[in-house]
Amino acid sequence: MQLPPAGLAASTSNAGFDLLLIGHVACAIVGFGALVASGVQAARLGRVGGGGLPANLRRYFAPGTNWAGRVLYGVPVFGFLLLADSGGRLALGDPWVLAGLVLWGISALAAELVLWPAERRIQSALATGARAAGALSRECRLVGGLGGALGIVFVAATVLMVARPG
Repeated sequence: MQLPPAGLAASTSNAGFDLLLIGHVACAIVGFGALVASGVQAARLGRVGGGGLPANLRRYFAPGTNWAGRVLYGVPVFGFLLLADSGGRLALGDPWVLAGLVLWGISALAAELVLWPAERRIQSALATGARAAGALSRECRLVGGLGGALGIVFVAATVLMVARPG
């Protein structure tokens, strides 16, 4: 007995489409994964009391750009390419596509305007040895909470992309 087609975007015989889909998913996993990882590491840093800073946290918050997080910008790039290569099966007007774009936009704004600047302030505080309890703790709570919230957004977007409601 043959099962009915699943109707998933991945069920195609077009190798180009499949490669674009892999790129889209990979960018989402790496980009959102980096945002969540920043949140986890900031929460860990916030729990470190007096005493020495663990080497792994010092490395994580070494000064520099969070390039893995910037992979998030590949999500809509590959998404639009998928729409173009779908042969009309997918459209920008599909409710689940629009909802996914809104979730991505909120996530990118939150990362650019809140998470990454707070992460840079943490890096700066650690680089200068200024571990003032109040300011650093506040930044760690901010990055930790936002990282967790963006993880929830990622799960919601994943459900939308798989279920494709509407």
